[in-house]
Amino acid sequence: MEYVFEEKSVTDLRQLVVTSAERYAEKDLYLYSRNKEKFSYKYKDLLNNMNYLGTAFMKLGIMGGTVAVIGDSHPMYFTTYYATVNGNGIIIPLDKELADDEIVNFLNLANADAIVYNESFNNRIAKYADRLPNIKYFIPIYADTEKEVNDRTRSMDEVLALGKEALDAGETGYLDVEIDREKCCAIIFTSGTTGTSKGVMLSQKNLAFATNSSCVTMSFMTCHTSLLSVLPPNHTYEMTCGHLAATNKGMTSYLNESLKYVTKNLAAFKPTTLTLVPLFVETFHKRIWDNIKAKGMEKKVRLVIKLSKVLPLKTRKKIFGEILSALGGRLEYIVCGGAPIDKQIIKDFRAFGIRVLEGYGITECSPLVAVNIAGHERFGSVGWAVDGCKVKIDPEEGQMQGKYQIGEILVKGDNVMLGYYNNPEATAEVFTEDGWFRTGDYGYIDDQDYIFITGRKKNIIILSNGKNIYPEEIEGYLAHIDMIKECVVVGQENASGEVVITALVYPDPDKREGRSDEEILSAIKSEINEVNKKLPVFKQVRDVVLRDTEFEKTTSRKIKRHTLKNNSSGNK
Repeated sequence: MEYVFEEKSVTDLRQLVVTSAERYAEKDLYLYSRNKEKFSYKYKDLLNNMNYLGTAFMKLGIMGGTVAVIGDSHPMYFTTYYATVNGNGIIIPLDKELADDEIVNFLNLANADAIVYNESFNNRIAKYADRLPNIKYFIPIYADTEKEVNDRTRSMDEVLALGKEALDAGETGYLDVEIDREKCCAIIFTSGTTGTSKGVMLSQKNLAFATNSSCVTMSFMTCHTSLLSVLPPNHTYEMTCGHLAATNKGMTSYLNESLKYVTKNLAAFKPTTLTLVPLFVETFHKRIWDNIKAKGMEKKVRLVIKLSKVLPLKTRKKIFGEILSALGGRLEYIVCGGAPIDKQIIKDFRAFGIRVLEGYGITECSPLVAVNIAGHERFGSVGWAVDGCKVKIDPEEGQMQGKYQIGEILVKGDNVMLGYYNNPEATAEVFTEDGWFRTGDYGYIDDQDYIFITGRKKNIIILSNGKNIYPEEIEGYLAHIDMIKECVVVGQENASGEVVITALVYPDPDKREGRSDEEILSAIKSEINEVNKKLPVFKQVRDVVLRDTEFEKTTSRKIKRHTLKNNSSGNK
């Protein structure tokens, strides 16, 4: 069947599901695998199961209550999300990488009525069920009768059957709920990279705004676009830009089972679009060039890249067909957010025929704030603020980028959160008196309204001479060094008590073979010294520390910087 419909403006998430099902009923919304068997979940399945589940929540007495969901991406994960918020309840998407104690604490803190989880959590949930006295229902997506939690357990099949029976009998209480767009409908406990975890409260108005902004700014996405869903579903960027917007567009998404299957699923599903964080883009880029070098083709490819700059994207894709086959062969766009990305990586992908559109968001803004528009990209920028979202700079005295004033990025609009759950003090700290949200990110806006991020406020290194250094900038330079796989730049005191710029480095394991730590360290220092020659003296790296292990990361693949502050474990 040929689909030609365009998305509608979203008012709330019930309308999103209903209108999408009307337009794309028999179309595949999700494709996924379980136990090596492939499954399809259609747009009509989402609507039907949302109504069954929401009606079941009504029958169980928890409609309008708080429901947590945890685990890998699965159609019933997203169905639970919709069913909860469209009964005016509150959804809590939990990070699957959380420790058991953290899961218990968050569930008790939010006074959750139920938790839905996939089978990877069957055993774990059973172990601490007695520590969750407020949970009325434990709902496994795939029940294991031998490991049933207790008499509060209801399998997802059982719950759906309950809702269907009630709905078929004419009980329309769930369908008749009037959506309150202003109230809290989601609490996102941020895993974060700074060691703090707050519950970000979002409303349907917030999520609808972010969904519409995604659809408008990513106009290249249509009902013919296919998406490989890679990021964890608890990540607001993945939920809003990778699922809510994709559903409104009528797209088909393949739910990636695990990070170890990304390459295999790229080849099998052949997506046209990816929404990613920089670490994935950097990894893909490195693999492409490693493969080119292994074939002794580097000089030839770099020459072709120079010559191809004047060629249309379609022609470039033909020229670099073999290279692009590693990404499925049909990839056209990568939307990337979460951290700065090396400009050279964006330029290389563009040469290959793939546009990398860098954007900026933060969970507290649902999360979309700005994004580069296809055809109007500005390298090094995160693009323009999305329509309806205001952005300005709170100037930091003495901090300039050329003629532009650097300062904290402030945001105002319908994408900005309600506040932090049960934390009025923290909420007050991040809002100005006239209602602007303080992002904690520093940057500047040029005279064409492009936004540039210079660094995270909490990461700024203040040198002994008073100079402010944004470590993200230095890390961008060091990312070009082939021997470095991961790097974090920090300020550390030397023997004289002076704060100096220090690079914590995890070398590429493939480059370590047959070489001692001393040889690796010497080689990396030599490369960093070459980088230093191009930097002002106050920005130069003065010390290098090797690590034996990768940096600890969040599920969205951001390095947890707070674990490095007073912890030298794994360093040499």
